Amino acid sequence: MSRRTSPTSPQITIRRAVAKDAKRLTRLVRGSGAYEGKYASAVAGYRVGPDYIEAHRVFVAVGGGEHDGRVLGFYALVLAPPELDLLFVADDVQGLGIGRLLVAHMLSEARAAGLDHVTVVSHLPAEDFYHRVGAVRTGTAPANPPAVPWDRPEFEFRVPRTR
Repeated sequence: MSRRTSPTSPQITIRRAVAKDAKRLTRLVRGSGAYEGKYASAVAGYRVGPDYIEAHRVFVAVGGGEHDGRVLGFYALVLAPPELDLLFVADDVQGLGIGRLLVAHMLSEARAAGLDHVTVVSHLPAEDFYHRVGAVRTGTAPANPPAVPWDRPEFEFRVPRTR
């Protein structure tokens, strides 16, 4: 387990997700304010199942202090092809540096797995976040109706090598 904090965030533990986290992660995805209104179809019926957690590198950010034990966010790293498939932070704790901590952890995991880059197809409202955390825009993923009837920006993280 690793403990990482930022000056504005509560004590955070980032740990590997386990099967019993599946329902909480699904609730985070479906309850995300970024997927309200016209974006709701993208997560309607979406499920993060135990099989998904077992098949990929899924990590959760668990809060300390006032958030003791609560899953505040998570990410899923797919190794082949290298992709940040999911990254969510609970709406009420966004802006505290949790997303940045999860990205730093993901890059560390990618490096440990021998990856030199990780792609991500971004949700439109998350585009600025990916720019801020160092991802480079590489293109556009075309719409995939009916669930995702809009084009989405594609990004790439370069995975820094250890020296």
